[in-house]
Amino acid sequence: MARTYARLAPPYDLLFGQVPEPGRRRMPEMVRQLAPASLLEVGVGTGLALGDFPYNACIVGIDLSADMLARASERAALLADHRSTLEQMNAERMRFPDASFDWVTVPYVLSVTPRPAELLRETRRVRKRGGTIMVLDHFYGSPAWWLLERAVRSAAAHAGFRSDFRYEEQILAYDWQVEWLEPGNLCGLPRPVVLRNRP
Repeated sequence: MARTYARLAPPYDLLFGQVPEPGRRRMPEMVRQLAPASLLEVGVGTGLALGDFPYNACIVGIDLSADMLARASERAALLADHRSTLEQMNAERMRFPDASFDWVTVPYVLSVTPRPAELLRETRRVRKRGGTIMVLDHFYGSPAWWLLERAVRSAAAHAGFRSDFRYEEQILAYDWQVEWLEPGNLCGLPRPVVLRNRP
């Protein structure tokens, strides 16, 4: 996975920045509404969303790829009014203590990580009690996705992307509360999901 994203890092913004861009813009919009003091972005990539997060939040971005983080660091250096820290880390084995962050965003990561259940366990562990998790990803299910999934299956598998990533299995299977869900861009496939633990 790290080798794959090392190859993708140079053209990443051009190739992948536009298609998921509406969903990626929606993510910081929702974060700004609640103005958390601390935020973790799992899979920060090249840092496309960093400048849109609240400037007064303490932002931490992690990614498995050093090449992606190098580009994110260049972007973060231009954001003088933001407090952001970037770390290379496996999201399935985070080094943060329990209950470290008010808000955790997981944009387009669950469908590429080898063990999504472990990533979700870690995400819930590092989120503070009463905090929020926002997942943004491509979920299988619509007729448009049925055709697209078949067209990209081989290429997606090579990049580690599971094109049959199902909302029911990856989100509804857990004992948390779905507070909000909206269709995303590209035929409604990327969908922002806001989650909290049940009382």
